[in-house]
Amino acid sequence: MPYLLSFGHHVPAEVITNEALAARTGRDAVSIEKTTGIRERRYAPAATTVADLGLAAANICLANAALTAADIGLILFSSGSSERAFPGPASVLAAKLGLTATPAIDIPVASAGSLIALAFAADLAPRYGNVLVVASEIMSRCISDADPDTAILFGDGAGACIVSPTHGFAKIADTSLSTDGNYADALQLQHSGTLEMKGLSVIMQASRKIPRSIQDLLAKNSLTPAEVGTYLMHQANLNLIRKVASTLQLPEERFFVNVDRYGNTSSASLLIAASEWHAANPAPTAPILLTAFGAGFNWGSILALPA
Repeated sequence: MPYLLSFGHHVPAEVITNEALAARTGRDAVSIEKTTGIRERRYAPAATTVADLGLAAANICLANAALTAADIGLILFSSGSSERAFPGPASVLAAKLGLTATPAIDIPVASAGSLIALAFAADLAPRYGNVLVVASEIMSRCISDADPDTAILFGDGAGACIVSPTHGFAKIADTSLSTDGNYADALQLQHSGTLEMKGLSVIMQASRKIPRSIQDLLAKNSLTPAEVGTYLMHQANLNLIRKVASTLQLPEERFFVNVDRYGNTSSASLLIAASEWHAANPAPTAPILLTAFGAGFNWGSILALPA
């Protein structure tokens, strides 16, 4: 059975407050926080790449696991904001880690990509050994102040996780992934374009599909939502997290939240949240549920049990 072994994350130093965005977008700073739960986000420097952010997160993750890059058998890299169509950042990261033959595969799925990568890692770890999952996004380059509804949401950052085939702090008990391409146009990024998002459609579908994914996966494993100790969710919007908690009839405190400090970092957000949570909770004693929803639409959940 595969295990979650370690997490790591990195965010750029530059803080972009709601007040700064208000001056650029015309949106009131108080209104931004009220409608999104976001107070600030981070923007990467101009010379920094998606792979650079991913490398910083990966190195922290490796250090937390007391491993070196040579101990990694497979890299899965999620990003929806990489600088070019191909090659993607996975091979660049592998080179930066000094690896010349280790397979490094890109998963270009915004928002849900890190969850998909973790689910794949759970299945592939018995074959490849330690799997390094990295999600890195520079969303600040994909948005435009001309679309304030989108511009106020996103930030930059990277997260990483190592999935081990033999040991860790939590064992991955089960995974669930789903796709509904009928809504693909509701969240998209064309080549050389800016992010296009039909926010109402995204929130409506996410608020329906995420709770069902959680309920179905838990029922399959003879658990109820109340038996899960912590929910680690893609940090899209505080109101969405609250809707999911309400649907599952759970206190909001069960859901780890850092969207207020980083905004929506797309696929990186789940791993950044997990990294911060695990740093404060190194030895969990109750089940953990990871869940995400993103472009495609793709969504799913992962159940992890204390080791």
